[in-house]
Amino acid sequence: MRVEADYDVVVCGGGAAGIGAAIGAAKSGAKVCLVEKYGFLGGAATTSQVLAYCGLFQQGREPVRAVSGVGEDVIAEIRELGLDGGAFRSETTGNWIVLLDPEILKFALDNLVQRHRIDVKLHTRVAAVSRTGKRLEAATLAGMSGRRHVVAEAFVDASGDANLAMLAGLDYQIGNGEGRLQALTMPMRIGGIAPDLKIDRDALQSAIARYNETGRYPIQRTDGGIIIRLPLSSDMWWMTVDLDIADLESDSFTRAEMAGRAMAHDYLSMLRRAMPGFENAYLVATGPQVGIRETRHPVARYQLTKEDVISGRLREDGIARAAWPIELHGEAGKPVYTPIGGEGYFHVPYDAIRAKSLANLWYGGRVIGADPDAYGSIRVMGTAFATGEAAGVSAADYADRNHKTDCRSVQARLSAQGAMI
Repeated sequence: MRVEADYDVVVCGGGAAGIGAAIGAAKSGAKVCLVEKYGFLGGAATTSQVLAYCGLFQQGREPVRAVSGVGEDVIAEIRELGLDGGAFRSETTGNWIVLLDPEILKFALDNLVQRHRIDVKLHTRVAAVSRTGKRLEAATLAGMSGRRHVVAEAFVDASGDANLAMLAGLDYQIGNGEGRLQALTMPMRIGGIAPDLKIDRDALQSAIARYNETGRYPIQRTDGGIIIRLPLSSDMWWMTVDLDIADLESDSFTRAEMAGRAMAHDYLSMLRRAMPGFENAYLVATGPQVGIRETRHPVARYQLTKEDVISGRLREDGIARAAWPIELHGEAGKPVYTPIGGEGYFHVPYDAIRAKSLANLWYGGRVIGADPDAYGSIRVMGTAFATGEAAGVSAADYADRNHKTDCRSVQARLSAQGAMI
């Protein structure tokens, strides 16, 4: 006897991939539930001060858009609320990004999910799942008022940590397969600097060199790191607190969080002493939590490879474009970039967002199928909008088509929503 579903699609995680999945499914006519453990949406942009969308544009002398659809909807909404939302070229990497403000982004995402009538459950986690053979049947949601059992036709894991896949008992690997994880970064947001003060990178590099002679926490990014003045506030956004992590144990994350905050305060003191114009600088924010690049990788039906990326491989079964270069943080503070070949982007194929052994589970964001090198490209938030939207549309299509999958149908729906394939 078949139980009537509470939802067509349940999405786990409210970051860029989860937003893409929930809105993509809702635009396809699905009844959608979006589950998020924090009290706000946005993922790393709002939980970890990662105040830049990477991957919306290709590399090059001019910005060439690679992600549209829901990603473009989000940019349009933040523009309505006062942010520029345009392409900004990082002087450090030469990559094109979109700068963010966390409070505007939170409000913009609230507006979008409500506009699409998505049932959002904040302060809620997926605590357990029920499965029958090769299908997920239901999820147990744990919130402030207790637990609730919800039945759905299809599910999307956009958690970033493969939480849904792990609860379903699917195979996964940690980090690069040998247990090694990419380094963490705790972005610093610094206020108390005159809006017209030009940040002198040469002076900053000299200050870092002097600090590294006797400082408690030597700075690995001796070039000064990524340092950008933020829109609206003119605060300084600084990426220079980098930490290695050995495993996914809570004790390891606790040590990293505390060490990161100690480093941030010590680096702030260094700036006050060594950089003219920073005498009254103060720390606006570091979190709420450290920026996590990598945790679990569930097994998908296709694993993107380094060769797919560097060759710019285009495919007939592509459901999203990925345009961010391979960015690896194997050693704290020493990122390595490898550009994309071909047309400047590569296709994410349909099977890369499908769970290997469950017919109605899709992946969005950094949990899609990818080897350690390809992962360095697909994990960023701009690309996560695209893979998340594809996952949400696929889940809605599956529900509509009486539990059948059809890549062509998904591609047609994505194109109708304005997504770039």
